[in-house]
Amino acid sequence: MPYVIAIDIGGTFTDLVACDVDTGAVAYTKSPTTYAKLGDAIFDCIRKAALNARDATFVKHGTTLVINALLQRAGAKTALLTTKGYRDILEIGRGNRTQPFNLRFHREAPLIPRELRFEVDERVEGSGRARTPLAVAELAPLAETLKAQNVEALAISFLNSYIAPDHEQAAAAELRRLLPDMFITTGTELTREWHEFERTATAAANAYVGPQVSKYIAEFDAGLRESGFGGSLLLMGSHGGVISAERGCREPITLVESGPVGGCIGAGSYGQMLGVDNLVAFDMGGTTSKCAMIERGRYAVESVYYIGGPDAGFPIRGNVIDILEVGVGGGSIAWLDEQRRLHVGPRSAGSTPGPACYGRGGSAPTVTDANLLLGRLDADNFLGGEMQLTTEHGSTVLMERIAAPLGYAGADAVTRAARGVLTIANLTMTSIIKKVSIARGYDPRDFALFCYGGGGPLHGVELAHALKIPRVLVPPEPGNFSALGMLLADPRLDTAQTFVTRLNPENLSKVTTIYAELETAGRAALRREFGEGPITIARESEMRYKGQHHSIKIPIAEDDDAPRLRARFDAEYLRRYGHANSKVDVEIVVLHSIATLHMKRPELARLGRPGDPRKSPETKTRPVFFLSDDCFLPTQIYDRYQLAPGFKASGPALIVEYGSSTLIGPRDRFSIGQIGEIDIDCNP
Repeated sequence: MPYVIAIDIGGTFTDLVACDVDTGAVAYTKSPTTYAKLGDAIFDCIRKAALNARDATFVKHGTTLVINALLQRAGAKTALLTTKGYRDILEIGRGNRTQPFNLRFHREAPLIPRELRFEVDERVEGSGRARTPLAVAELAPLAETLKAQNVEALAISFLNSYIAPDHEQAAAAELRRLLPDMFITTGTELTREWHEFERTATAAANAYVGPQVSKYIAEFDAGLRESGFGGSLLLMGSHGGVISAERGCREPITLVESGPVGGCIGAGSYGQMLGVDNLVAFDMGGTTSKCAMIERGRYAVESVYYIGGPDAGFPIRGNVIDILEVGVGGGSIAWLDEQRRLHVGPRSAGSTPGPACYGRGGSAPTVTDANLLLGRLDADNFLGGEMQLTTEHGSTVLMERIAAPLGYAGADAVTRAARGVLTIANLTMTSIIKKVSIARGYDPRDFALFCYGGGGPLHGVELAHALKIPRVLVPPEPGNFSALGMLLADPRLDTAQTFVTRLNPENLSKVTTIYAELETAGRAALRREFGEGPITIARESEMRYKGQHHSIKIPIAEDDDAPRLRARFDAEYLRRYGHANSKVDVEIVVLHSIATLHMKRPELARLGRPGDPRKSPETKTRPVFFLSDDCFLPTQIYDRYQLAPGFKASGPALIVEYGSSTLIGPRDRFSIGQIGEIDIDCNP
């Protein structure tokens, strides 16, 4: 039968979910990520799930390849071509100092060194008028120089090209003719928004990862075809929709947060079905933890994303779901600094060798080792018994690396060390939930915590108690949930155009005309890449008070008038910043059009594996350590696949399933919902 495959490559495991959209038949599996050749883990998952690639109609693929290449500076040798006089735009940036009182502060070096940044004589004015024509004759010598220096990729970004891209397009066409084997990208192919620094940084990043990503996608697609796959390979975009493989090769920067966004899509869909509009989506994987806010069923999509963080990193311009990330996951390494202070992460044991308890040669203590030694993981039932864990290795490294250096001795030395590791990990993960909620004007007590990932359900209740979040939701198969979310993702194309104008009825009619042009282009591109299907359009506008530099994004309906938009802007500004100014004019800055082609998707209610309501679940009891009580407590151990909708019980409890385990606190209550979700009441 035809089915859809969704794949998420994580830092420790590669996850696969396959679903027959017509019958609802679903398969889940995981394999350790193979860093040397990422496709090997994917094909291992396909084999373990007993799937035949020739029966798949779509393969939806999310990957951390782009963000890892940028963070690790493992991209191609890249050059930049820009307007004469603007060679140092990547170095100058915004000319600001984000940490003014840190005397040792420095930004990360640009992706492209100065010796590989070249200029060409051309100039377009801010009005769009060409003042200096493009010096095409300078391009042939440049091509020879790039060849001589073995440059693999080229970014082209000219001043004011966002309003008149002719010079960029002409330069790209000529250089592609002269350098047919080189990856060449332009700033305006990626964004038609102003701010030359952000646009140039985006083009540089796209070129930097282009050759590597294009090669990977081509090799993976070829491997699928060799297996008999005749469908379409789709890639998970950072904006919350899938894009074609062809576009992904051309615009790989759109995949920068390709992996984590699947979980946000899934969380939003489950929240909608459960009637829970406000969620904190929390994903704890093997290497990192991520969280995002979903308010009134919508997740925020930001127009600027910082690689390496907003302080020292560099920006890329393009819609990315607003996700915060921290380097704490199941494989995060616990270590002591020179003052013998305990830290967890950001270094990770990854999949090779992995945590010490994997028995693959890992020699550093990790969060997974701590959870195992505190009874929170079942050594004999990890990944449904596919992997056997060993407490001996985890205990040894925790004693040698943490307990002994801290002076812990006696029978509880390892327990004290493991407790410290989990306490630090939880504090770090709590901090990013605070940043994405409290720091942005949200009260986390008004939200439910939606936990997934291999470690999310294991730590979720403790995080909820720390933040006084009253309710925790755990979806079916949380260990594969980001991949499951990709099953629900539709093809999406975001287009934007800078249009700076005062908000009034006359200018709003001009805005409507521009939106019509953007929407026509978006529909045409979606149909060209994906064929026929129902398409919906959403509009958003970046707006600001006159005289401001920064703007906020406001949704726009087709029938909105100027007073209604003004009221919506003032209300959002007041919510975010605690004040608004009705006496100052408002400006529209950038227009965003979001086109989505809706595909047939699986029913959420059929994606879980609920238990039989006619049978009582079998349980066993073992001691599990709870940080809240600072001791081991006798704990009921449940098999999630035996828990039917309507089942209710109280903690302490541990619910075990393939890919994850859910910890229920001693004073918490839980029930199984109608679509198989675990609904935990954290009110004391």
